[in-house]
Amino acid sequence: MRQLYFCFAIIGLLSFASCNGGNDELPDNLDELSEEYYAGGRLGTTFNETTVAYERPSPAVEQGGYIDAFIRGEHLFEDPFVTTGADESPRGGLGPLYLRTSCIHCHPGYGHGRRQTSYNSSTIGNGYLLVVTDETDTYLSSLTGMPQTRAVEPFKAPVDETKIRIDWLAHVDEWGNTFPDGESYSLIYPEVTIPADAYYVPLEVTKNGATTVVPLQDVRVRLESTIGLYGTGLLDAIPDDSIKAEYAKQERLGVSLNPAFFAGGEWTRQYANTLQGNGEQHPFRYTYALSRGPLQDAAGANAIWNITNVTRSDRHYHYMTGTYARVASKDPDVQARFYEIFPRHRLTGNVETDIYNYLMAPTADAPEMSDGQYIDFMVWHRGLAVPAARNLDDEEVRTGRQLFREIGCATCHRPSWTTGDDNFTDPALFFRNGDVRLPRYPNQKIWPYSDMVQHRLSMKNDIRTGWCRTTPLWGRGLSLKCTGASDRLHDCRARTVMEAIMWHGAAGSDARQSIEKFRNLSKAERDAIVEFIDAI
Repeated sequence: MRQLYFCFAIIGLLSFASCNGGNDELPDNLDELSEEYYAGGRLGTTFNETTVAYERPSPAVEQGGYIDAFIRGEHLFEDPFVTTGADESPRGGLGPLYLRTSCIHCHPGYGHGRRQTSYNSSTIGNGYLLVVTDETDTYLSSLTGMPQTRAVEPFKAPVDETKIRIDWLAHVDEWGNTFPDGESYSLIYPEVTIPADAYYVPLEVTKNGATTVVPLQDVRVRLESTIGLYGTGLLDAIPDDSIKAEYAKQERLGVSLNPAFFAGGEWTRQYANTLQGNGEQHPFRYTYALSRGPLQDAAGANAIWNITNVTRSDRHYHYMTGTYARVASKDPDVQARFYEIFPRHRLTGNVETDIYNYLMAPTADAPEMSDGQYIDFMVWHRGLAVPAARNLDDEEVRTGRQLFREIGCATCHRPSWTTGDDNFTDPALFFRNGDVRLPRYPNQKIWPYSDMVQHRLSMKNDIRTGWCRTTPLWGRGLSLKCTGASDRLHDCRARTVMEAIMWHGAAGSDARQSIEKFRNLSKAERDAIVEFIDAI
């Protein structure tokens, strides 16, 4: 981690500087700034605009006395895990299967993953996770939900990533990639191919309790990239009932909603954890697929376990499928070296049994991540600030802000929310409600530019199910500076803001009317909207 220097500033905002040139100096006209500059509210905004803008601790971190824990948590995010056990290394326990050795591999500069032309999980910036399903968009049950492409000896990866092929194909929309005034743009999308010999396990799907083999020609492979981590603690502080009110409002307005989550003014499904928790329900609010609820049991809390397969006290087992364990336990190559590498697991003397039990044991060896380390990680995760908005008083940006609302973009990219008391919950029951070990963001007006709802864009080679949560826009204008790329959308197909906008324009897209209006603006007006999006 970069060495940090701290200095306290007025109105409770703490500014930080790092030895790599970062700074969080507050602007001279602080008292004159409109509230929208404070994208993360007074407790969650950093005024850093350098290459480390996404990495800064929030004022709430300093005010709560969490700085040391934040720094330790950042180490857990940035530094690679190794294969030795918890009793031999402070960062041991990688594997037996894994996706990445560290979190920062997927989140360059703590932001959105970068577009890739080949699949190599050791590449810093490759935030891609494979989405492998049958023709009905049902995940293959023989693979984990996030298929692993790496393994420690003597095991073999479920998918051989060296055989994954990513082709970027040109797409021409119904308007010929041209605006009425003659300006043109280009669109590309990924086609992912995995041959049969790349799979170590059979291609199985389980439906209604029955498992069947899926023919290779019926297997769909798509990519989903990571999003930025900053500000997730602030999104967690939005009250549950506020999110429900947004769904209900959109339903009344006739907006199409995913019936898997909401219909008739009520939730049809909410997030619950019955494995570690008691089944308490909360709205889904994280990931493209809306697969996770409160932050304390959301993507990051899960990923620090399943991306690396490093166990902890509340995830005391391997991220693994039974199908893989059965295949590996019968593999002569694995059997030949298993006792050599895992001598203390010679428990029955039957190597097939011992391999299977090692992989599938409900309680693995001693937890490889301590409770203290996990708490530090979550302090860091919850404590990341949001970069302040920039240039909102610029005439072009102000024009773009007005047009953004006039053509309907703000319907899905809702500008602001107000957090509640932030007595947060943890469905996994590791943290208590409002746990004092984590920073909080009570009663803050924040500007994420997301309605926290799923919509459809009907894109070529679309995201799984076609439904995708509205990605927050805050801070994205600093992506090129912070991550080295400006790629947007779920699979990084949009290389620019303009491309991202035009991918919203398909005939079946929920944003179709807004894009029709956008197309008929002048070039200066279109550019103003892009400038506004980059400013927030």
